[in-house]
Amino acid sequence: MRWSPDMCPCPTGGEDPYSTHNIPEDLNYELKMKDGIVYVYDNAEALRENQPHDLPYPDFETFAVDFSHVLMSRALIFRKTYCHRRLNFLSSKFYLHEMLNEIAELKELKCVPHRDFYNVRKVDTHIHAAACMSQKHLLTFIQETYKADANRVVLENAGQKITLQQVFHSLNKDPYDLTVDSLDVHAGRHTFHRFDKFNSKYNPVGASELREIFLKTDNLLDGEYFARIIKEVSHDLEESKYQHAEPRLSIYGRSPGEWHSLSKWFIQHKVHSPNMRWIIQVPRIYDIFKAKKLVPNFAKMLENIFLPLFEASVNPQNHKEIHVFLKYVSGFDSVDDESKHSDHMFSFRSPKPEQWTADENPPYSYYIFHMYANIMVLNNLRKERGLSTFQLRPHCGEAGSITHLVSGFLTSDNISHGLNLKKSPVLQYLYYLAQIPIAMSPLSNNSLFLEYSKNPLLEFLHKGLCVSLSTDDPMQFHYTKNKRHFLGVNYLKDGPEGNDIRRTNVAQIRMAYRHETLCNELSFIVDAVRSEAMSCQYE
Repeated sequence: MRWSPDMCPCPTGGEDPYSTHNIPEDLNYELKMKDGIVYVYDNAEALRENQPHDLPYPDFETFAVDFSHVLMSRALIFRKTYCHRRLNFLSSKFYLHEMLNEIAELKELKCVPHRDFYNVRKVDTHIHAAACMSQKHLLTFIQETYKADANRVVLENAGQKITLQQVFHSLNKDPYDLTVDSLDVHAGRHTFHRFDKFNSKYNPVGASELREIFLKTDNLLDGEYFARIIKEVSHDLEESKYQHAEPRLSIYGRSPGEWHSLSKWFIQHKVHSPNMRWIIQVPRIYDIFKAKKLVPNFAKMLENIFLPLFEASVNPQNHKEIHVFLKYVSGFDSVDDESKHSDHMFSFRSPKPEQWTADENPPYSYYIFHMYANIMVLNNLRKERGLSTFQLRPHCGEAGSITHLVSGFLTSDNISHGLNLKKSPVLQYLYYLAQIPIAMSPLSNNSLFLEYSKNPLLEFLHKGLCVSLSTDDPMQFHYTKNKRHFLGVNYLKDGPEGNDIRRTNVAQIRMAYRHETLCNELSFIVDAVRSEAMSCQYE
């Protein structure tokens, strides 16, 4: 079972989710980034004497050595063969289970009142806030906003104030003539293997001005329109009762003020919803910031991302807005085009972040380790204070090198996509044994990297990998600690003991099969290792 974060409970009736009362006192610890990781010191003297607070600080060289070991393991022929056979066995075993137990599982489900697919809780764990609405919803919102605010100033360019009406005139567009087709935010075959064209689909009618106005948190309107449309989405979720989501909001790392700005947007526009938690996505675009001279090195980008979080955790009285916002953040994501090649070969000889002054982007594994390291230190610090903690849940294995999945295996609590596991039996088997959750998005993949008919979701499900369905970007692909309450009091327990069929609508027979199969597989490996150790002992 993977590590479970500490989450703040949702405010109950009458509680203010934005309240700044009962915030913990400041500790006034000293903070300093070293080798790309924030270190915590009890006081100035401890900082001078280099005696950090007793927290686990991950070591880059240890990670690099483990990374190389897993990478080499997956290349050994006999391990490939072994893992391939075990995965085939798991798939065949499930096929046999279905033949023998399908009727019994259906009978068990029919005996449970008021539970079916429609009224069981569903959580979309991979969805981007800027595309969380449908195309029709966005179109209607733009038209209604224009009707009410045509003369409102929405942009400023070189000191000139521009109204919404003037924006549309400059685009030679009439909002009332727009259709879902002319809005042009749907990704299709023309975006296949073209991440640049895919990203352009975030611009309604191809206009970056409309994206700035309607889909950004930090603009002339302080993100008002974006907040309104997200609140409409959350209202729909609340009305449906059984649907929840974890939308992703961006922190870029170009300046340390981003966290304050995002937290202020969240509180000012009252975006909290009991049906939403938030994931912070960090785009891997250091090279862009370096080219624009916004950061001198990679360490500065890491500092802009993580230091404000440590400051808000150590001295929450001085950072009340960030403290409140973090209550509703469940984790971090790393996003960008995974198919982009890096010329740098990741290893323990890779330069420290302070020394990474080159214009080129660090490789994926370099990004992931430094996110993992800072999140680990931050979580242990916040756990000491009784504050909520976070998971690392990056986009991983959608495209690009298989090394991304090695990094994900070593660091991540959950990954999104995981398509390239299909290419590596060893890694696929490791992900099965560790039961690392994989949020898969076949409709999204169909427009970017893999045809729908070739998606391995069903194959992974049959073998017993921990997979779930997610939307990714409804706007582009679709036309259409509350766990105790939703899943039952024993939800953390393994197997059928942790399954409350009255809430999950999953048959106990199926849960027992999955648990027993995993236990047998782990036991099989343990016995093999013991046998090998004994053989070596007698030689």
